[in-house]
Amino acid sequence: MDDIKILDTVERYIRGEMTPDERLYFEQLRKTNPEIDQLVVEHTLFLQQMNRFGEWKKFKQTLHETHIDLTQQGKIHSDKLRGRAKVVYLWNKYKRVTAIAASIAGITAIGLTILINLFTPQIKDPKVQELVHRVNAVEKNQKVLDNKINYVDKKSQQPVISTPVRYNGTGFLIDPKGLMITNAHVVKNSRNIFVQNNKGDQFKAFVVKLDVARDVAIIKIDDDSFKSFASLPYSFKKATSDIAEPIFTLGYPRDEVVYGEGYLSAKTGYNGDTLSCQIFIAANPGNSGGPIFNHNGEVIGILSAKETEAEGAVFAVQSKYIYQVLDELRKSSLYENVKLSSKSSLSGLDKVQQVKKIQDFVFMVKGD
Repeated sequence: MDDIKILDTVERYIRGEMTPDERLYFEQLRKTNPEIDQLVVEHTLFLQQMNRFGEWKKFKQTLHETHIDLTQQGKIHSDKLRGRAKVVYLWNKYKRVTAIAASIAGITAIGLTILINLFTPQIKDPKVQELVHRVNAVEKNQKVLDNKINYVDKKSQQPVISTPVRYNGTGFLIDPKGLMITNAHVVKNSRNIFVQNNKGDQFKAFVVKLDVARDVAIIKIDDDSFKSFASLPYSFKKATSDIAEPIFTLGYPRDEVVYGEGYLSAKTGYNGDTLSCQIFIAANPGNSGGPIFNHNGEVIGILSAKETEAEGAVFAVQSKYIYQVLDELRKSSLYENVKLSSKSSLSGLDKVQQVKKIQDFVFMVKGD
């Protein structure tokens, strides 16, 4: 593979444009090839620097527009520069003195400080003294602008879906480090996947395993802003649950987490499918992929489908299949140490307390 192809592959990996199989292979390649791993790190830093340069250019334009606005308001005056703002002119003249690699706010503060220090000692010249006063006025207005820029910069760190969302469902963690499960139909046609917690924070994710036949997908949160949990509060039940057993679910049929409760209707699913079960519970678009819990806080299934021809006929993939699909996933060295929690800390708590402890581990799943 030549250098150009390698670089193109690395960039596709960084931008999340690889298929699940390609990404899995490439991550294994990173673990065995230090040069490829170093190239990924260096190219990531390069792209970040390019983004910062673009932000700096936008800031410079904003500074220019701010000066023009102040001039039009009569707060400062521009003369003998043929329409060019004095502050922008002085910025261009002395910008080499500043540290260009510093943050936008740092550049502004250093630049204005240098301008003041350059001219303050020569206070005998009235024109220079007037210029210093003007720079001070601009500095006060610039502080407001800096606050706005810093606010926008913080907001820009959150993942943003730039195209309309076509698929929306629910997913929940099966591992505290960001491995989660949902329905295959929620993510199978998505180029980009994002998950959102109950606080509104979004994280980028990718598909690790897709089982269309059973309508199950395992996805992995791949975002530096995601903080791993110490453990999961719930466990996963291996045995089949009993008919009439009370159950409840959490999901995202709308932009906030919604609670629903019901009971197990049948031990098998549609047409006697033994890997599924039928439940009586309110389910709407967006609930797909949500966890089904029993009164002990054990996951007994994944809400999967609703039978449109029968009222209250909702089906869920039994939790024993989660164990099966995870056994298959563990064949990969990247996930060989993943284990499902076998102990629930929710047993004995009332529903309100159980939901409070669970809701941070249930996510809205978005795809485009």
